Amino acid sequence: MATVPVSQLKPGEKMSENVQTKRGNTLFYKGKVMTERDIEILKAFLIPTVSIESKTEQESAKEAAAEETGSAVSPFFEEYDKMLALLKRVFISASGQNPPILEIRTQLEALIQHIEQYRILTFTPRMFQLHDYVYHNSIMVSLTSYSLAKWHGLPARDLMPVALAGLLHDIGNTKVDQGILYKPNKLTVEETEEMKQHTVIGYNMLKNVTAINEGVKLSALQHHEREDGSGYPMGIKGDKIHLYSKIVAIADIFHAMTSARYHKKGASPYLVLDQLFNESFGKLDPSLVQTFIKKVTQFHNGVLVKLSDNRIGEIVFSDRTHPTRPWVNVNGQIINLTIERSLYIQDVIQK
Repeated sequence: MATVPVSQLKPGEKMSENVQTKRGNTLFYKGKVMTERDIEILKAFLIPTVSIESKTEQESAKEAAAEETGSAVSPFFEEYDKMLALLKRVFISASGQNPPILEIRTQLEALIQHIEQYRILTFTPRMFQLHDYVYHNSIMVSLTSYSLAKWHGLPARDLMPVALAGLLHDIGNTKVDQGILYKPNKLTVEETEEMKQHTVIGYNMLKNVTAINEGVKLSALQHHEREDGSGYPMGIKGDKIHLYSKIVAIADIFHAMTSARYHKKGASPYLVLDQLFNESFGKLDPSLVQTFIKKVTQFHNGVLVKLSDNRIGEIVFSDRTHPTRPWVNVNGQIINLTIERSLYIQDVIQK
């Protein structure tokens, strides 16, 4: 073990003791391998020194890890990767044949068994590639739709169908011109109209599949419909939109906006939640949006966040009337984001 100044700390070095803030909250745990970002956090919290493992200790740890090959990947990510591989195969071979619903459902159930490890605001797929966006988005929308349905009190019999609705909502994209799907800049009017056809295409691909219910099929068709009739493809309103479709729509908007794409960077989850809240006045189901925002922002005090001015602090109080704008302690200064409207939470930092 060696004690070193944070100014001399290098990425890749491992903590040999817990690192605590001046308020006694644990910033990093023993065994944490430092990244550039972690070192920035230590500096932001004015931590002067930390204890790291010596080179000999690190080499011994690496040897021990090498003997346990495969054990570093959590069960959740193992099942996620299997789901990703299966979904790629299903989407690529989707033309002209029904998707293997039993196989898809079995793998989705295996993934959902570990859903407690899924944190909607902070989740990032392993080894994310932009050209795989449609597959990752489908899985994340599935898991988020399942969570939202459960939080909102849907019967247990609806939970797996809602998850399937999220997983298959964009299956129509398999027949959309890939040049349009992955275009790095704004679509033309004609390209936008072609893109919108993925809803009708997806429904037609699923409508004769007997192993899924009508809500799953309608979610492919209706996930871009809006409460005020401003959506597509049919411009239907309110109770004409299936409940599954309303749930999938919220999950789809959230992940589409927070994920990196060819034509844009991912937005702050908190900014997206604010937009979802605004959209609930007319475009999205307000009760579902309220449930979603309330649940995904239920953090315990002490969670680390990065503000839009790059300062890092700890959440010390969450006002339930303004769930996306908690109070944040930055080096002893309390910033009330309900008052400091020019600031917002840019990122939630996982410990």
